[in-house]
Amino acid sequence: MKKALIICYYWPPAGGPGVQRWLKFVSHLKSFNITPVVYVPENPSYPIIDKDLAAHIPADITVLKHPIKEPYKLAALFSKKKTQQISSGIISTKKASFFEKLLLFVRGNYFIPDARVGWVTPSVVFLKQYLKTHDVDCIISSGPPHSLHLIGMELHNQLNLPWIADFRDPWTTIHYHKSLRLTKASAARHKALESLVLNTATHILVTSPSTEKEFSLLTKKPITVITNGFEPLELKPQALDTKFSLAHIGSLLTKRNPIVLWEVLSELVEEDPIFAQDLEISLTGVVSNEVLKSIALVGLTKNTIINSYVPHNKAVMLQHKAQVLLLLEVDSEDTKAIIPGKLFEYLQAQRPIIAIGPKGSDIQDIISTTASGVFIAANQKEELKQQLLSYYNAYKNGTLFLKSKNLELYTRKALTQKLATVINTVIVSP
Repeated sequence: MKKALIICYYWPPAGGPGVQRWLKFVSHLKSFNITPVVYVPENPSYPIIDKDLAAHIPADITVLKHPIKEPYKLAALFSKKKTQQISSGIISTKKASFFEKLLLFVRGNYFIPDARVGWVTPSVVFLKQYLKTHDVDCIISSGPPHSLHLIGMELHNQLNLPWIADFRDPWTTIHYHKSLRLTKASAARHKALESLVLNTATHILVTSPSTEKEFSLLTKKPITVITNGFEPLELKPQALDTKFSLAHIGSLLTKRNPIVLWEVLSELVEEDPIFAQDLEISLTGVVSNEVLKSIALVGLTKNTIINSYVPHNKAVMLQHKAQVLLLLEVDSEDTKAIIPGKLFEYLQAQRPIIAIGPKGSDIQDIISTTASGVFIAANQKEELKQQLLSYYNAYKNGTLFLKSKNLELYTRKALTQKLATVINTVIVSP
């Protein structure tokens, strides 16, 4: 049986979508004759905690841990809330305080590629020592944080082991990269490191076709698209919400604020008192103040329920109960490649999805392939209004259901089989 060393930052008890990808891959790899050895930080600063996920770690795998020193812990001594927000990806450029601007400047220019870069050298030393007595057949690094790719690259260069770089998100074209207040020299350094990783790795994994296209212009190394996915669950049938619930599960940060959605819903509320009584906007997870202000500005606060972060099993239940699921992405050229992990869990819930994002988004193809709802570009206000009315009328008639298809393409086991093929390919390559 082959062995793969997998270098991750997000691992239980971390919560959120970042942990799901490799937790599930690890759970299925042995089915394809590959034994995973997982390497994670011993004392990380996770912005979200979900202790329930620890129960999903296979009992028969090796998990290596090594201490990490993170600057977020020091910054939190001055402002725990602001530090946690930036660590979570909540970057607000509107009315940013001096401290926020300073945090962003330091984060972007003194910690390249990210705030976990200090873990690189200690990890290389620790893993080289471990590999002296424990053989593996390949190395896999998963980012962000993209500094973990530097660990994989050093081990690859020093030990001549095949190395797969897994990009859950793009690097220099991720939407928040422009908010880091980078100097020209720092921006160039990010680009140079990105190019070095892409041209050194034995094989590259990405989660979307747009990222594959972007990276193919930067490297000739083989690239494989392996999206995120879902784990088939046997759940008792859930009674649907009695209200016309529009549910968003996961972080809803400032740049994802769907102004057009709030405007349309406000119009529908004003036009139809019955719709106003039936409407329930359910937001579960971290919600930025700017989003809450936008909702209040159009008079929808009374229709809105805010839930803080909930354990994964609770989030799944909420998805199955919702009348309509909302998938919201930043309306930007930079976000066409972003396919949120929550989309795949939404697919399993088999409730109608309304996805709003940039025209040409990779999300659109998946929704179309699975017949799981609709994708509406952020500038298509009238189309959004008509779709909401269509779903609302079906809700009133008791017919708001859909027949999804091709869901098997996105099960974690099917995706792990694709991963196993890549692993076997890099192992046998000269």
